[in-house]
This record gives sequence, structure tokens and C-alpha cells, in this order.
Amino acid sequence: MLTPETFRPILKPSAAHLGVFAAFALAIIGLQAIDTAPTPSWLGAVSSKQALWLAVSAVAMIVCSIPHFRHVSNLAYPIAIVTLLLLIILLLPFMPHSVVPVKNGARRWIDLKLTLLQPSEFAKIVFVIAVARYLRFRSNYRSLTGLMIPLLVAFIPMGLILVEPDLGTALVFLPVLFAMLLAAGARLLHLLIIIATGLTLVTTVLVVELVVYPDQPILLKPHQKARINAMAAEVKGETTHRKAEGFQGYVATTLIGAGQSRGYGKHDANEILRFNALPETHNDMIFSVICARWGFLGGAIVLTLFLLLIFSGILVAAATTDPFGRLIIVGFVATIFTQLFVNIGMTMGLLPITGMTLPLVSYGGSSLVANFLMLGLMLNVASRQRQIILRPAFEFSGAKA
Repeated sequence: MLTPETFRPILKPSAAHLGVFAAFALAIIGLQAIDTAPTPSWLGAVSSKQALWLAVSAVAMIVCSIPHFRHVSNLAYPIAIVTLLLLIILLLPFMPHSVVPVKNGARRWIDLKLTLLQPSEFAKIVFVIAVARYLRFRSNYRSLTGLMIPLLVAFIPMGLILVEPDLGTALVFLPVLFAMLLAAGARLLHLLIIIATGLTLVTTVLVVELVVYPDQPILLKPHQKARINAMAAEVKGETTHRKAEGFQGYVATTLIGAGQSRGYGKHDANEILRFNALPETHNDMIFSVICARWGFLGGAIVLTLFLLLIFSGILVAAATTDPFGRLIIVGFVATIFTQLFVNIGMTMGLLPITGMTLPLVSYGGSSLVANFLMLGLMLNVASRQRQIILRPAFEFSGAKA
């Protein structure tokens, strides 16, 4: 039964409340930006739907913050299995489009009739929880061979999500895993060896795909090759791609600069966005909308709020001595930072377009709920101190570099 005492721990002031403030501020800015962005008519009243999802997300955050996070640890593997099954359902060829709709060639959603569920958004949270649970009572990841199991755990959801295809979401898993391993005490040298090996493999694949066999899709799909080539052409100063595969990236960067210091305001920004026909203004390109409406000042405020959210997560992780609690917070902070980095990078023309949304700001019910669930767990960890009598776990102070 819920009583005032139930909510007392999470109401106690902590660093997590700074993150909650920043998250709600970002979500409200997102609502205004979505209302400014021209959206396809079939989506309906997008800003109203997002406002409803914000209310649902707030309730989900509160619910997630009440039971002790230790219970989440106990459920880590069962919910991981359920999440993997949902990702597999998306890829089953015999699933009717009424259950798994196909949009722009992608199978990312399950139609629940009342709404569309995007399992990959929740897979990011479940991945963090499952990895934290695995690392909780182990030390084998402090050897190079012991890192293979956590990497395998990451590759399974990554592979399923890549097949959808959803390259943007798949890119999140490895940076999050490395951040959690580093926080758990994995040797930095071992992580650097794996990263260097991975970068070498990626570079080799890109050379083969883009130089040796530019017209044959091997691992990369044609549109992914086109986006990489468009970014490379933009860096070289070439302009021929701007009316084709490089259109979205070029217009996005142009609108960021066009907003100047204070932007155009809602009406004029909407007209400019319509005139330039920037795709996905309510979703992947929302940062361009923010800069068009509020200019450099609006973009700076958004980035400041994200830094506040990330900093609050770091403070919560540093304050707790519970290994599982610390690891999930590190994972959540790394998730938000990676999404922020990739989204802003691609919007400003520094990275290829990957379809990465801006967390808490872009339109999307699954994404918004997932991010507020992370905030609920952050409140949960911040409000509970580690108990004295616990099963032995790894010691943070004993980690070797």
C-alpha cells in the first residue's frame, strides 16, 4: 500500500533531482520544437501526442523509483529474454504488417493498436541492467579473454537491431559497454586493445565497401554508403551531392547557422523549415528546429541542460557504493551522452546521418518513456544507501588500470 513514507526516500534532495529538472526542461523544449516543426499530416497532432507521452513518462519514472533497485537486479535476465524475443518478433518474415508495420523499409515497431512500441528503445535500458547484473559478482572481465562474454552480450541486441535496420540505435551499445566496464574496474589497456582492433576492422570494412566495391552492398546498405559518401564530399567542399543523398545533412547544418544568435521565432521558423523541406524535423533533425526558432542561444541552453543531466548522473554514481547501482547509472549516463554526441554530430555535419534521435527532445513515445525510466532508476539509486550486510562484490578501489 502506498503511503507518504513510500515517497519519502525519492523526495529527499539529491543530485538526481538536478537531472530530473534538466530532463523535464528538455522535454518541454522538445514539445515547443515539435510544435514548430512541420510534420506529415498522417502523424496527426504530434505535439499533443508527445505531451500525453510526457505525462505517461512522468508516472513511469515515479513508479520505477519506488521499489528498491535490488529488485530490478533480480529481474535483469528475465526482462532481457523478453526484450530479445520482441526484437526477434520484429524480424520474423511471416509477421503481418498489421502487427509489425514496415516504414521506409524498416521493421522497428510493434503495433499495439493504441500505440506503436519500439523494442530497441527499451533494449538499451535492459542491456545496461543485464550487464550490470553480470558484472556485479564477477572479476573475470579484468582479463582480456574475460571481456569476450560482455562483448557477446552487446553483439546480440546490436545484430538484431542492425537487421531492422536501425544503425543509430545499434551504435549506442558498445560505448555504453566500455563505460560500464571501465567503471567496474576493467583494465584500460585491455579496453584500448579491443577499441583499436574494432577501429581497424571498421576502417577495413569501409575501405572495402566504399573503395574496392563501391557499387556492391556487402555489409553496408546502399543508403548508408550514400550518407557516408555525402559527408566525405561535404568535407571536401563538393556541392553536387546536396540535391541528392547529402540534402538532409546540408539543409540541417544550414538551418543551424541561419538561426544566428536568437532565431526567427515560431512562425517564421516554421515557414523556413517548410520552404527548405528538411526531412524528419520532428525527430532526428530536431536540433536544427531548435536553432532555427531560438538560434545559438536555444542550442546552448539545450546543450547546457544535457550537461546538467549528465553531471547529475555522474554525481549519483560517485555517491553510491553499491556496485549494481553505480553501474546502471554509469550505463544510463553513457547512453544519453552517446545519443547526444551522435545526434548533434550528424546534425552539424560532423558525422554521417544515422537516424539517431535526440533523447528527451525528439518526438517518440517509446524513447521518452525509456529515458524517464532511466531517470526513475537514477532517483531510486540516489535515495538509497548501501546496506552493511551484503553478499561480497567487486571493490571499486581494488581496480587496476
